[in-house]
Amino acid sequence: MREPGTFLPVVVIPVYNHPGTIGAMVAAVRGHGLPCILVDDGSEPGCAAVLDALAAAGGGVSLMRLPVNQGKGGAMMAGLREAQRRGHTHALQIDADGQHDPRDIPKFLATARARVTELVCGTPVYDASIPKGRLYGRYLTHVWVWINTLSFEIRDSMCGFRVYPLDATVAVLDSATLGRRMDFDTEVLVRLYWRGVRFANVPTRVTYPLDGISHFKALRDNVLISRMHARLFFGMLVRLPLLLWRKVVR
Repeated sequence: MREPGTFLPVVVIPVYNHPGTIGAMVAAVRGHGLPCILVDDGSEPGCAAVLDALAAAGGGVSLMRLPVNQGKGGAMMAGLREAQRRGHTHALQIDADGQHDPRDIPKFLATARARVTELVCGTPVYDASIPKGRLYGRYLTHVWVWINTLSFEIRDSMCGFRVYPLDATVAVLDSATLGRRMDFDTEVLVRLYWRGVRFANVPTRVTYPLDGISHFKALRDNVLISRMHARLFFGMLVRLPLLLWRKVVR
């Protein structure tokens, strides 16, 4: 049994065909002295070879390989479970494509260490590289998240730069069927909020993406995200008395 307040973080990076950027991201993570789990989400041979080389070099980098592509959510669920199995208390998620600034990792971890039961979420500060359609589309998700939590506590549910408290997060993974693609990032936060997890929001610079590769499929992922919001809305209605009571007592 771990002592209360124990803080043993690891970085989990889901990777699907980002051979040009993952090496720099791993180097930046290792520069902060953190162990790192790479989750190969069914990448093509070229990227798989890069990941093999990174893991073979050691230095605290290990590799999980999913035999077929599961989607970002599927890769993260596998990585989070593995992180908990290895005894870590917290997992820092950061994307492989270089859009997140690894210089902010110490800020995220300091917040997580000070608030060990909370989930630390990145609040993006965008530059001009973000596609306007993606930027405006995010606001619709923000509104639905605020409706489905009856709260503004989650400022941005789509930023993939965050620190999970693993025990609470894996409990959610064990108790619900979550979306396995781009819908995962939002759904897991809403379900954690429903379970009483608090959130800390950390501003962070976001650039779209360094290698020009995005795996967001507009039609497929927007349909999945719309279905997720509908499921969560009905889940919110079931939990409405509890959520209203929480607003009173907090």
